[in-house]
Amino acid sequence: MQWVVIVVILVVVIAFIALTVKVVPQQRVGVVERLGKFNRLLSPGLNILIPVIDQVRIYHDLRIQQANVPPQTVITKDNVQVQIDSIIFYQVVNPEQATYGISDYVYGVRNISTATMRQIIGKLELDETLSGREKISNEIRIALDEATEKWGVRIERVEVIDIQPPTDIQEAMDKQMKAERNKRAIVLEAEAAKQDMILRAEGDKQSKILKAEGDKEARIREAEGLRQAQELEALGQAKAIEAVAAAEKQRIELIRSAGLDEAVLAYRSFEALEEVAKGPANKVFIPSNAVETLGSLGALGELFKDKKA
Repeated sequence: MQWVVIVVILVVVIAFIALTVKVVPQQRVGVVERLGKFNRLLSPGLNILIPVIDQVRIYHDLRIQQANVPPQTVITKDNVQVQIDSIIFYQVVNPEQATYGISDYVYGVRNISTATMRQIIGKLELDETLSGREKISNEIRIALDEATEKWGVRIERVEVIDIQPPTDIQEAMDKQMKAERNKRAIVLEAEAAKQDMILRAEGDKQSKILKAEGDKEARIREAEGLRQAQELEALGQAKAIEAVAAAEKQRIELIRSAGLDEAVLAYRSFEALEEVAKGPANKVFIPSNAVETLGSLGALGELFKDKKA
C-alpha cells in the first residue's frame, strides 16, 4: 500500500512538472492561453506555466514552410483546358494572428491560390500561359499576400511547377515544334552555305591580291637590281678609264723627265723595224720622218745591207 502511494505521488509530481515546465525548440513558438484567453507566447528555451490555468494551445514553426497545391484544371482565354501544378512557400510571422485569424491558414492559402490561378489563366491565351510562368507566379503571390496579411502569414514565393495542356494540343505543339526546328535547320544550312561561298570568294580575292602584290614587288626588286648592276658597271669602267689615263699621264711625264727627244724615239722605232725586217716580209714601210732621221745617222744603209745579204 505504501508503494502505491509513492507511485501516485511520483506520477503527480511528474505531471505537475510536465504542466509547469515547457522547453521550446529554436524557431518554434507556443501560444499560451490562460483560462481560455490568449495570455502570451512561449519563446525558444525554458518556460514556466501555471498548471491547469495556463495551457499551450498550439506550437507554430517559424521556419519557411511549403504547401503543395493539388493539380488544378483551368480554362484559358481561348478555351483550352490546362492542368497546373504549383507550390507555395510561406512563413508564420505573427503566431497570435495565425492562431486566431483563421482556423487553418494552409487550407486558406491553397483555396485562395486556386481561385486566383483560375482568374489569371482565364485572362491569358494558351501560348501566354505556357510562356508566362513567372508572371502567373508573381500575380498569385501578390493576391495571397493581400489575403494572408491578416492571418499572420507571409507568402515568400509561389512556383508554377508544371502546365500540362490536353493530349491533342500537346501533339499539335510537338508537330509545330518539329516543323519549326526543321525550318530552322534548313535556314541555318542555307546560311552556312552562303557564308561558305562568301568566305571562299574572299579567300580567292585575297589570294589574287597577294599574288599580284608579290609579282609587283618581284619586278620592282629585279629592276632595282638591274639598275644597281648597271651603275656599278659604269662606275667600274669610269674608274678603269681614269686609271689608264693616269698611267698614260705618268708614262708621258716619265719620258719627259728622262729627256727623251725625237731622235731617241726614232732610234727606238728603228730598233723595232729591225725586228720586223727579220721576218718573212720582202717589203718594209718606214715613216718618212724616221727615214730622214735614220738616214742622217747612217743606220738605214746598214739595215738594207743586212737584208740584201
